[in-house]
Amino acid sequence: MSIQTTIAGAAETLPPSLARIARVIADRPRVVIDSTITELATTCDTSVASVIRFCRSIGVNGYAALRMTLAAELGRESAQFRESSGFGSEISPTDSLREAASKVAALELLAIEETIAGLDDDVLDAAVSALDAAPRILLFGIGASGLVAADFAHKLLRIGRTAVVLSDAHVASAVAALGDAGTVALGISHSGATIETQRFLEAARDAGVTTIAITGASDSPVAGIAAHTLVTRAREPRLRAGAMVSRIAQLALVDCLFVGVAQRRHADAVDALQRTADATRALRE
Repeated sequence: MSIQTTIAGAAETLPPSLARIARVIADRPRVVIDSTITELATTCDTSVASVIRFCRSIGVNGYAALRMTLAAELGRESAQFRESSGFGSEISPTDSLREAASKVAALELLAIEETIAGLDDDVLDAAVSALDAAPRILLFGIGASGLVAADFAHKLLRIGRTAVVLSDAHVASAVAALGDAGTVALGISHSGATIETQRFLEAARDAGVTTIAITGASDSPVAGIAAHTLVTRAREPRLRAGAMVSRIAQLALVDCLFVGVAQRRHADAVDALQRTADATRALRE
């Protein structure tokens, strides 16, 4: 995982003084390259000692190492996305629509690349096996994560699998509590701290249901509850509407799960997709 993605994720879990540093760097990563440690501490309204603690908390041995790592990473990414004016900086009010679109596209491409590169193949295989064997699949997420759950349900239904999207938190926990060992419950939460998703997975786990989580935080409460956790890597811009980059990363993992399930019964899946396409063709004409 890149240092910038690590910093962006750390902003949600670090103590307040260190979280301020993470947010400043996530918004303007070049501030580290352009500032001394004292100047960065002043910018973040904190102390030099806090900056040093921040570096250690993200696994970097000091401020000099952080500057070198960020400089190298920004150089690689600027070359990779050379058409993205201002890549690595926050979307600003003065950006043209083209510049803003380029920044979003670059972040979304990186999110997919980093998410897939960081996939634990064993966890993915175990999650696919559980979904493939399940007579009933329960899917839950709040807000944008709920939209990702609905997308997964649509895909599964197209190949004849019984997938239920639970949009009400109370109903979700109640249905999960009635599950059995054959059921699979998948909860989606970018932060990994969404209370409703925690309760859904807890109810499912306590009922003996196989649980899967898709989250952006591997050390989050949601990850701790699930039997199988798939982790997204995303740098969300501050100007975000119901999640942008994180949702793309979640959709990438959902597609991986779907393809995995469809591969297990390839001929049946292809046949089901063709039949459902044929059934709706008249509605599209």
